[in-house]
Amino acid sequence: MPLKTLSGKHADPRKGRGAGINPEGRFENVVCEAFDDGWNTPQEELPPLKTHVTVEKAKSIIARNDSPDIPFTQSINPYQGCEHGCIYCYARPSHAYRNLSPGIDFETRLFAKINAAELLREELSRPGYKCEVISLGANTDPYQPIEREYKITRGILEVCAEFGQPVAIVTKNALVERDVDILAPMAQTNLVNVFMSCNNLDHELARRLEPRCTAPARRLQAMRHLSESGIPVGVLVAPVIPFLTDHQIEPVLEAAWAHGARQAGYVLMRLPWEIKDLFREWLERNYPLKARHVMSRVHQMRGGRDNDPNFGSRMRGTGELAELLAQRFRVSCKRLGFNAGKRNRALDTTLFNVPGRQQQMPLF
Repeated sequence: MPLKTLSGKHADPRKGRGAGINPEGRFENVVCEAFDDGWNTPQEELPPLKTHVTVEKAKSIIARNDSPDIPFTQSINPYQGCEHGCIYCYARPSHAYRNLSPGIDFETRLFAKINAAELLREELSRPGYKCEVISLGANTDPYQPIEREYKITRGILEVCAEFGQPVAIVTKNALVERDVDILAPMAQTNLVNVFMSCNNLDHELARRLEPRCTAPARRLQAMRHLSESGIPVGVLVAPVIPFLTDHQIEPVLEAAWAHGARQAGYVLMRLPWEIKDLFREWLERNYPLKARHVMSRVHQMRGGRDNDPNFGSRMRGTGELAELLAQRFRVSCKRLGFNAGKRNRALDTTLFNVPGRQQQMPLF
């Protein structure tokens, strides 16, 4: 049975994991809470939590959205749940739909869609399919550690390369370098770009925020490798956490530029649903002296709330501090040269072709 601990006092911060609690999802009717039984049991170091992967065959693989805040309409998530354990991850609440916790369960009970490449081939081959860019990594990281074994993301890329299907990748893991042999030829025909997500260069902070992600310095090395291989690289400074990582916007952009990134974007931290409780517990456990200041800044940029779900403001925030943050980002990008030139061009959707299908000849 998964651990169901709610109290920060009785949190279960296992080594290598981000969440210290495992609260029930919002659809559960029963809530469990730890309590002191009076026996004063000595606290012993708990064994590391193991990662459990369930292989499953999905019924469909391309997810579609019409959100005005997201620059793509199609996405693929090879995995549900993410071993990286980023405490701020906005995908955590999705585990509640499986009657699992967005806390520790999200990091340790993963689901691998082993038929993803097969389904993608079927969907791309349908007569009514309209080619648009597919985003990999919109929800959970396509290069999280279990990808080394399952290679689902690699299979998806092989299909995309075969069909001339453009792909935009977002990841925090240097494992993306493994697939340069596929990505580099795709990049030659403007069919792929890669964004490396990095919100700070402090390895101690990153270890706490993103316990199983590639270290920031290693992500920079991956940017350089991809760029030198001819693959357009960008940096996503996300999420920006007020009073914790916001001072590192400029250093991250400068380091990313020096390592070959030529596109840049940022997202203000979002705390929807169960994430707000997970993040508060994490703050109190890791940075108790900063906790009140961080949440105060969050409220100033979120209209007095933990989270703002509204389109148009949920990614950037509102108020003077949010406007100042946006201005700092724009000025830094302009100074360095981000988001300009041919490396900022849109991916090509005109090369899409279903293998073996005879193309209709023009009438004139």
